Amino acid sequence: MTLYHKDKGTEIHNGDCLQVLRTLPDCSVDACVTDPPYGLAFMGKKWDYDVPGVEVWQECLRVLKPGGHLLAFAGTRTQHRMAVRIEDAGFEIRDMIAWVYGSGFPKSLDVSKAIDKVNGEAGRLYKFTEWMRSTGLTARQIDEATDTKMGGHYLTAKSQPAMPTAALWLKLRPLCGDVPAWVDELVQRIEAEREVVGEGISGKTAIWQERGTMGNFDITAPATEAAKQWQGWGTALKPALEPITVARKPFPGTVAENVLEHGTGALNVDGCRVATDENPSGARRASSPPIRESGTWANDRRSPEAFAEVRPGEALGRFPANLIHDGSEEVVGLFPETAPAKMADRGKGIDGATFRHASGAESGIRGHDDAGGSAARFFYCAKADSSERRNSKHPTIKPVALMRYLVRLVCPAGGVVLDPFAGSGTTIEAARLEHCRAIGIEREVEYCADILERLRQGVLF
Repeated sequence: MTLYHKDKGTEIHNGDCLQVLRTLPDCSVDACVTDPPYGLAFMGKKWDYDVPGVEVWQECLRVLKPGGHLLAFAGTRTQHRMAVRIEDAGFEIRDMIAWVYGSGFPKSLDVSKAIDKVNGEAGRLYKFTEWMRSTGLTARQIDEATDTKMGGHYLTAKSQPAMPTAALWLKLRPLCGDVPAWVDELVQRIEAEREVVGEGISGKTAIWQERGTMGNFDITAPATEAAKQWQGWGTALKPALEPITVARKPFPGTVAENVLEHGTGALNVDGCRVATDENPSGARRASSPPIRESGTWANDRRSPEAFAEVRPGEALGRFPANLIHDGSEEVVGLFPETAPAKMADRGKGIDGATFRHASGAESGIRGHDDAGGSAARFFYCAKADSSERRNSKHPTIKPVALMRYLVRLVCPAGGVVLDPFAGSGTTIEAARLEHCRAIGIEREVEYCADILERLRQGVLF
């Protein structure tokens, strides 16, 4: 456990978050915005084998000021476990924000193909793995012989059993001693041959093509009768949202009293409003509010001066919702039409105003309005692209614009934002851009270096 970096307003700690959290003073943090492990064993990463325990959230509760908010990302499969542990730590669950996007890729098993892989014979994989265990071979020996990581699958008695291909069996067979004929037959009949009936393309847009995620694949027809019965069935839905638990540290008295004493307990509604071309009477405005470069916080929508910049009858913007989307045609097209629109314009959104700080930095608060007849009038933020990675190899990078929005929602300017699972540092960067101090904790020293490089490239020192 070490203090990896410290400068004006930012601390980066390298170590186990629970141990580092225990060194922080009570009631010293204004907000906690974090993207913790989802407990999905993502890409085989050991740090993602479980969601954070109650003890971690108890320490977050301790260091937060009374009324301080916690925003914690989660996976759809384990969000319930994340929220329960946060609640069990003593937090009050206030809401859940859904970040919806159209760029998720389905990771569903094609049941028909899986049946054809075993020639429609139930249990044949377990027959093979049961026999393989009788050979006395270890998973490591199998991996070395086949130059794969499949040894555990060839020996399992539980989940994900597998058999080697004919080519791999030629490498593995000499180590198995006396091999019964029925074992050879199982391997030889490992997969029914499916007829190619067409060609598909993965990815539909030019953006995906540029990212190298487009590619052709064969469309095949079921080969066995059992596979035909299960054609079109899978095991998972397309990932299209990530839930964010909104929790708050309990406090005595009223919100007004707590805000005056600690500066926490409320959400920055006006600071996170979504720009609109409408006024409260329903008539359209010709343009969004002007952007001032006078060195005030007016356009940050935090201070009373912000209201002075709004002409009488001019809307401040739409109330922030517990829905954030990525602005993609796929997602916007799901929203209903609320006004007549030309067919060519349906499902399209337009960028709203982009507000600026006194520093000149853009806030990233954008919104779709209903110029095309769409009801998708929410803050929107796409997934992080390659430019936001800053050469980091972290597998779950969040977009800075999204993290800025969340930081702004729960932390006043000059406050302290805590991220106990800092990853590549987008929360830290977001806090700096929002004129907040930041404390980041990251266990992997590689990612600590990424955070430092991110801040350097962002010229935030």
